[in-house]
Amino acid sequence: MDYSALKTHLAGLSMPNPTMLASGILGISAGTLRAVAEAGAGAVVTKSVGLKPNAGYPNPTVIQVECGFLNAVGLPNPGIHKFIEEMGELRDLNVPLIVSVFGFSPEEYAEVASLAAEAGASAIELNLSCPHVKGTGIEIGQNPEMVKLTVRAVKDRVDRPVFAKLTPNVARIVDLAEAAYSAGADAITAINTVRAMAIDVETFRPILANRFGGLSGAAIKPIAVRCVYEIYESVDLPIIGCGGIRDWRDAVEFMLAGASAVQIGSAIALEGLSIFKSICDGIISYLRRKGFRSVSEIVGLAHKK
Repeated sequence: MDYSALKTHLAGLSMPNPTMLASGILGISAGTLRAVAEAGAGAVVTKSVGLKPNAGYPNPTVIQVECGFLNAVGLPNPGIHKFIEEMGELRDLNVPLIVSVFGFSPEEYAEVASLAAEAGASAIELNLSCPHVKGTGIEIGQNPEMVKLTVRAVKDRVDRPVFAKLTPNVARIVDLAEAAYSAGADAITAINTVRAMAIDVETFRPILANRFGGLSGAAIKPIAVRCVYEIYESVDLPIIGCGGIRDWRDAVEFMLAGASAVQIGSAIALEGLSIFKSICDGIISYLRRKGFRSVSEIVGLAHKK
């Protein structure tokens, strides 16, 4: 099958197709990142990495619920200095390597991002939206002024594209998008998980060790599509759609809402790595059926009057 119609240009990155591995899924080792790329992803995003090693929360950290997955893993990672060793094994990766970073201040985000960029990251994704770790994620990302300060601090330190991954756990996500845009972000990733919890009715206790976590999967897709749609009308930046994408129809829906690319996360647990190729095949068939020559032609079509 000819995949040339899927070529995607995003904030200076060239991708063979618009699918990306979402952060937090299979993204901490060189071997798994390479396997995802070889399975057909157009780009890979690492698990979020901080300045220092972090063990994360105790189990249970991930559970399946009737409408998706609930997790409070706690941003476990080896720290950027150790992760740079993994990055060294990916210099010949044939798709962009996007490093997701977090910190507990704008300056710390910038420090981690700078180290990742020096080690060869194609782009930096700022995790401004983890819903369950104190001092970072939404505690920074829910505040437009802190979003602006963080994006600006990182842009001042790196010469790579910077993506701001935003939280849906706010009244107006466009306020966050506008803050990121004003500070020089090169793209927006929307969205991260929705803050949620589950309680065991037999033991009367929250199931996750951290009590609260982030909901992912099919249940959040309509929320994510709405966020992408609103951001597209608010700022002139490329958008990467994320949240509940399970097949090509979901991917196309995000693109019609305004996403130039899409990230696949929890669906991998259900479908395996073949999901990247099946989504690409489905999009190609859709483009041919509708008479489009390029995937870029459908981006934002739902906004046309």
